[in-house]
Amino acid sequence: MDPSTSRPAVVIDNGTGYTKMGFAGNVEPFFNVPTVVALNDSFLSQPARNSLKGSTSWLTQHSAGVMADLDFHIGEDAMSKSRSSGIYNLTHPIKHGQVENWDAMERFWQQCIYNYLRCDPEDHYFLLTESPLTAPESREYTGEIMFETFNVPGLYIAVQPVLALAAGYTTNKCEMTGVVVDVGDGATHVVPVAEGYVIGSSIKSISISGKDVTFFIQQLMRERGEHINIPPEDSLEVARKVKETFCYTCADIVKEFNKHDKEPAKYIKKWKGIKPKTGAPYSCDVGYERFLGPEVFFNPEIYNKGFKTPLPSVIDKCIQSAPIDTRRALYKNIVLSGGSTAFKDFHRRLQREVKKIVGARVNASEAKFNNLKAQPVEVNVVSHPIQKHAVWFGGSVLASTQEFFAACHTKAEYEEYGASICRTNPVFKGMY
Repeated sequence: MDPSTSRPAVVIDNGTGYTKMGFAGNVEPFFNVPTVVALNDSFLSQPARNSLKGSTSWLTQHSAGVMADLDFHIGEDAMSKSRSSGIYNLTHPIKHGQVENWDAMERFWQQCIYNYLRCDPEDHYFLLTESPLTAPESREYTGEIMFETFNVPGLYIAVQPVLALAAGYTTNKCEMTGVVVDVGDGATHVVPVAEGYVIGSSIKSISISGKDVTFFIQQLMRERGEHINIPPEDSLEVARKVKETFCYTCADIVKEFNKHDKEPAKYIKKWKGIKPKTGAPYSCDVGYERFLGPEVFFNPEIYNKGFKTPLPSVIDKCIQSAPIDTRRALYKNIVLSGGSTAFKDFHRRLQREVKKIVGARVNASEAKFNNLKAQPVEVNVVSHPIQKHAVWFGGSVLASTQEFFAACHTKAEYEEYGASICRTNPVFKGMY
């Protein structure tokens, strides 16, 4: 028996904005860090000195390359280093859910494993996540890095929406049929899943994500003149903190404007911060941004004139494009995932809007067929306390089962068949 199977698996959920990492069997990830790498480019940008001995010049350049490889930071540490020093260059390895810089991604994983989780990768099986519609070549690169660089004994690459669905169960029996609305920092996907299998032809993506909410809040605060109080280098960070701290979803945007106008003292909040360079305190008011930020999901034209389809309509189109025998089950289990779905009352507003669309279709159908009564369609949006970490928690639960180790690709398989084994990852029935 492989001794690695007796130890908890490492679960790492790599997102565009944040990476969640920890060990299987836990309810929450141990660490939640921004997916960003700060590289020191000053060593590589040094001009090669002409010397009498070419070997000395080569040695200098080699040492510079080694130092550049060693001097890098990730997460909050990387962001603070880039703000306080000009020699570090910030790199985002993942954009719109896809890995674009594999060198930076490998360094990121290295820090995650050795510096944060402080474990030996040769002693643990690994579960990593990927966004839907990821190219098979991307899984091969991931497999190469994990098996070659970190020498892991086993690897499983799971699709994020399937894990989110596994985390969204409400009974003892895990319901693996439903629609996952995954609103991350860099991408928004609506993914229908039937019996644990993704219906690839019905996946919908929209161009509005958590980062767009942050940009919109930043834009609103700038238009209101609050940028005078906020340091330019902190502008985006303040907008992100405002989004995470104060924003909520309103039922009626006009009524909400009236509430704020009638009782500004009750609804306007104050954000306080410290300037990173001087250490001086500053503050700014947070008003309409509190409810206008999340409103971009329901009225996207207020932010992006090129995209006018609200999220509830995208969900309805996604379900309508799925096989007809799965539609009722999909409407019944709409699961939220990602930090940008954690706004207060987001699930209530979404459920009401989807119900309205479905109700209008049912009424039109009844009128068309001479008032023949249709069986009502149950619409249910599932919200739970851990939806911010839903993907990671689903991975933690799945990696705790014995079936997980049987489904993993092992180091021996990799050495025999190569990286192509990572192209497919079987859906296993350990959950239900």
